[in-house]
Amino acid sequence: MKVDFIQGNTKYITDDTSALDSETLFLKTAQNMPYYEKLDVKPKSISPEALIEAWGLSSMKVVGVTGTNGKTTVTAAIYSFLLDLDEKPALQGTRGLFAQEKRIEEKSMTTPSILETLHNMKQTHDLGCNYFIMEVSSHAIDQRRIEGLKFALKVHTNVTSDHLDYHGTVEDYRRVKSLFFADESPKLLNKDDIKNITYNPIGAQSYGVDEPATFKVQAFSLLHGITAGIKHLQTEATFHSPMVGLFNLFNLMAAIGSVQMLTGRNIEKICEVVPYFAGVSGRMEVVSQDPLVIVDFAHTDDGMHVVLEAMKDRDISVVFGAGGNRDKGKRPRMGAVAGRYANKIYVTSDNPRDEVPEQILEDILVGLRGKDGVTACPDRRLAIKLALDALEENEVLLILGKGDEDYQEIKGVKHPFDDREVVRELLNIQ
Repeated sequence: MKVDFIQGNTKYITDDTSALDSETLFLKTAQNMPYYEKLDVKPKSISPEALIEAWGLSSMKVVGVTGTNGKTTVTAAIYSFLLDLDEKPALQGTRGLFAQEKRIEEKSMTTPSILETLHNMKQTHDLGCNYFIMEVSSHAIDQRRIEGLKFALKVHTNVTSDHLDYHGTVEDYRRVKSLFFADESPKLLNKDDIKNITYNPIGAQSYGVDEPATFKVQAFSLLHGITAGIKHLQTEATFHSPMVGLFNLFNLMAAIGSVQMLTGRNIEKICEVVPYFAGVSGRMEVVSQDPLVIVDFAHTDDGMHVVLEAMKDRDISVVFGAGGNRDKGKRPRMGAVAGRYANKIYVTSDNPRDEVPEQILEDILVGLRGKDGVTACPDRRLAIKLALDALEENEVLLILGKGDEDYQEIKGVKHPFDDREVVRELLNIQ
């Protein structure tokens, strides 16, 4: 990456040794240090900390949210609540870069390189933003893609099992996630999931549904959205949300607690803006009300468990697959989770990438041996059509894995494909 950096004879800054020239300053990071060391002539360089000072970014309050599930929804909710409270936040994550209620950059990595993050901070700081809300992935923590950032708040959603193709074991995955909470930065932790991480107790507050917490749910209903009575210290408040599912109650609590810690606002005021946040595109997104069809990004066995558990009061039909070139061990577990909750199961392709789709389906079906009502169909569009055709009254169809993705990756080619658009076309929804 190469971006503008006007200072004396320097016009640009880069973190790529192959992009260096006489007009370009080098951002030296933990990630590119091995490449820097191999250079015969060392270029003029700067550290992330020095770049933050040079760009005047120290005044921005950086909020990092990490966890297996919920990062995208929690960061979006914090951003939405702050906007509605007349603050000036920016948001960086899986869905892109946002400020002033506009998308500034398109989708990227969950947590990009530190140069891209700092460039995004500068863009939004120049627009007047004073909060920078970002998703923090386990890869970014491990690869030190967040070095130099001073966090005003670190938020924990939950830590289960994901990216084992990278981390190797659940234990190492949890160890890496826990590194994020090892310092004395202010932090907000999910009390109901706290057994899955280690953390520095200095600066720690918590939110919880079942467990005692700083921000505690006292009573709730999941009928017709989410209604909850909550308590922060001695202050009580109630909110209603159009979102669905117990896991979204946790996501909303994380966001409410975060905004209170960042702004010092009374939770009653924060709860007043909760109804205006309807969720994130592709995250429990209701595509059709009648029949009820929901699209979600859940692409791990734990993610599927969370989504299916949220709808367990209805008869469930589910369409899902598993990505190619990724953790193969989760595939039979995903099948088993579907078998536990759903009456009708359609196993199909996700993004097969370089793998044979039928083999991925076979791996998933191992977890569904002996289960009735299972259909294997590699053609994702056909699988969705079969599920819709067989959908009965009082059933819900959950289409999982891709969320708001608008492509299907096969053999290195991204073909246009959007679960939501397929549903709308098949149901003739305008």
